[in-house]
Amino acid sequence: MVECKDLINTLSEWLQPQLFKDYCPNGLQVEGKPHIKKIVTGVTASQALIDHAIKIQADALLVHHGYFWRGESEPVVGMKKKRLQALLAHEINLLAYHLPLDAHPELGNNAQLAKLLGLKITQGMDADINTSIGLVGEVSSELSVEQLTQQVTDVLGRSPLVIQSGSHPIKKVAWCTGAAQSFIEKAAQLGVDAYLSGEISEPTVHTARELGVHYFAAGHHATERYGIKALGEALADHFGIEHIFVDIDNPV
Repeated sequence: MVECKDLINTLSEWLQPQLFKDYCPNGLQVEGKPHIKKIVTGVTASQALIDHAIKIQADALLVHHGYFWRGESEPVVGMKKKRLQALLAHEINLLAYHLPLDAHPELGNNAQLAKLLGLKITQGMDADINTSIGLVGEVSSELSVEQLTQQVTDVLGRSPLVIQSGSHPIKKVAWCTGAAQSFIEKAAQLGVDAYLSGEISEPTVHTARELGVHYFAAGHHATERYGIKALGEALADHFGIEHIFVDIDNPV
């Protein structure tokens, strides 16, 4: 068992949320029980994830995508009311970490994706690698577009949407999980052969082709499953509490 305040303090120490200008509050978003024995992790605090946490009697829900995003409607009605009502009725703490989890050099989404894909991290897309949202690295041996596509498919369990931009092989790669397609221009400036992210938008296709960077849209959810899972496992080891990762299917 761990006190919720001690869990929050540890997460703050590990993830350093104060270093990031984010689109949402990081940390405790909904207060629940003061003591935690069982924690559930998942990518997004959807109703399906909340319902699962209730079913298995979790004391805390730790996610990458929580609530209270900049620009969202403020009234607590409809879907928002139902979600918050369920959390409060069962005294489940909701903790969410967005950019701090993307950037963590060991437990972060980008670091975990690199580990799974066998990418050697050489630098951050930003100057400070410890707070960089995207990373740059190399594959162990030169790959064709087809080979990297197959590797991503095998690891993530879904086929990426690939924009091939020329015939050049891939050695140097940049990547940023989630909705980071707009970072492709920054990646191109770093001289990469390919850029991998979660989502793609209409302009991304033209940008990739004109900059000569192969683009891999591997799925927002699929690329961001691994940081929150690693974080939950680390907390379980640190505090000796039960941790369960729940993967709510999402094709995006």
